[in-house]
Amino acid sequence: MEKHAVYDLVQMQSVPLQGKILMTQRRIREWYEYYDGDVYVAVSGGKDSQVLAHLVKQMYPNVPLVFSNTGLEYGSVRKKGLELADTVLRPKKSFLQIITEYGYPVISKEVSQVIYECQRARINGKELPRYRMEKLLGLKLNKDGTRSAFNMEKYYFLLDAPFLISHLCCYYSKKLPSELYEKETGRKPYLGTMAQESRLRRTKWAANGCNAFELGRPTSQPLSFWTEQDILHYIKQYELEIASVYGDIVPKTKMEGQMSLFDLMKNYEGCDLKTTGAKRTGCTFCLFGISQDKDRLVRLKSIEPSTFDYVMRGGRFNEKGLWVPHNGLGYRYVVEWLNEHGNMKIQM
Repeated sequence: MEKHAVYDLVQMQSVPLQGKILMTQRRIREWYEYYDGDVYVAVSGGKDSQVLAHLVKQMYPNVPLVFSNTGLEYGSVRKKGLELADTVLRPKKSFLQIITEYGYPVISKEVSQVIYECQRARINGKELPRYRMEKLLGLKLNKDGTRSAFNMEKYYFLLDAPFLISHLCCYYSKKLPSELYEKETGRKPYLGTMAQESRLRRTKWAANGCNAFELGRPTSQPLSFWTEQDILHYIKQYELEIASVYGDIVPKTKMEGQMSLFDLMKNYEGCDLKTTGAKRTGCTFCLFGISQDKDRLVRLKSIEPSTFDYVMRGGRFNEKGLWVPHNGLGYRYVVEWLNEHGNMKIQM
């Protein structure tokens, strides 16, 4: 049985920031006390996890901050993660190894997992998994017979991709190193994720709540009901120094080179804020969420041109006729294929 309904999230998201801080502190405390302090904060170097780290450290200064140094972050985000971290983890497989062996991360974890399982079945000469194919054909139904929101027929074309597609990059780059750390130390993680970021996260929040004690890998996500505006206002309020790739946090109505009334009053309550640089960071050249963030690669080119060059160049067809990285990650061909066959309109 789910812990929350959809309207619960909407209601909690409407609570003022100070109320959310109190609610989050309660969840942080519950997690800490349940595990007798054997907990840690997973920091990415991004602004969301930095806010969570600040909240936890104010309450429990001895809780360690743990950074997974994947090498996939913007330089300033990696620098911030290393600056904050008490412990640094490193994946055993590089991103190059992961996408060569398993496939490129495309569209979303949900979509990539469906395509991955179908591709593997086809390669191994097995029948395509019925459950996955129902989603790709738009035939998945809810218990009441209505059409499932998890259908993804618009991505059926990916079955014909001349390259492997996979959801496993996050697992090998971040989740597996964290799981090994948890096994070695016995600590349980606080994660700085928000339910508004994806349908999958909303679904998991509804099922498990912020503190998911019952999961096989228990996790606490005490910012689940926060919004992007909450994060920006918290950073302003506590004057946190975030990674430089985000730029400054300013009122959305602010004109370039001018001060706003909010700036003059030093009071940003009720003001919609924005970053002058990147809005989101994450893994800089991951293609998850690319359909809602079509200029991600253009930003990478502007901010880190040498990284952009390595990501886009190279690639070749292997002996099985599949496109794989070679002398670069080979993204240009992948993106051009997605644009041509899926009308994705990804900018490069």
